[in-house]
Amino acid sequence: MSETGSLPQSRTEYVLDRLRAELQAGTISPGEQLRQAAIAKRYGVSPTPVREALLMLAADGMIEYTSHRGATVRDVTPQMAQDLYRLRAEMEGLGCELAVERLDEAALGKVKAANDELKRAVLEGVPAPKLSLLNKDMHFTIYQMTSPIVVEAVQFLWARFKPSVTLWGVTDFSSSLSKDHDEIIEALEQRDGSRARQLMFAHVMHAWELRESNADLRAHGGRSAKNGLAEGRS
Repeated sequence: MSETGSLPQSRTEYVLDRLRAELQAGTISPGEQLRQAAIAKRYGVSPTPVREALLMLAADGMIEYTSHRGATVRDVTPQMAQDLYRLRAEMEGLGCELAVERLDEAALGKVKAANDELKRAVLEGVPAPKLSLLNKDMHFTIYQMTSPIVVEAVQFLWARFKPSVTLWGVTDFSSSLSKDHDEIIEALEQRDGSRARQLMFAHVMHAWELRESNADLRAHGGRSAKNGLAEGRS
């Protein structure tokens, strides 16, 4: 799409949405430098909206923007990773409880269908990054029953994790997490908001424990001279 073409939103919002999508999909990797000229050419816009979008992402904490290095994708430190999971557990547990309050049969059917699709993909040996995205679809099918503000808050946290570095690439992990999903959906079916909240909280923290148990998935790295935190990936 060219800059002179018809865009559905402002150029800055357009670039911001594209960059967020690439970050969430793992197309852009932690530590990777984001070059304004290359992004402008890829998206068909001038450098100005790219610079504005990068500054907005930096304000959200998704990237680092410095005068000498430019923009780079922020790695998640070990402490940041733990904090993100704890925040996710609280927010997604609440999302499940709110979903039960607003649940109807059509919405429940969509959640079940998303879960069934994920389980089929696991059995068929679909690549881990795709499983990660299907897992996200299942979770967000639940949260979409709440409100845009809840969805936006949870998306903010999920955007910090790269789909290609996923628990769903480990067979035992995917099996264990799938059982969690089944229990959560059972609580949704029973319209038990309190139990759905507890189960989702436990599920997210279970995922954290699994990640910590695997050297390839937990956050690693040395010390950052800037902030004294160990840098790594989640």
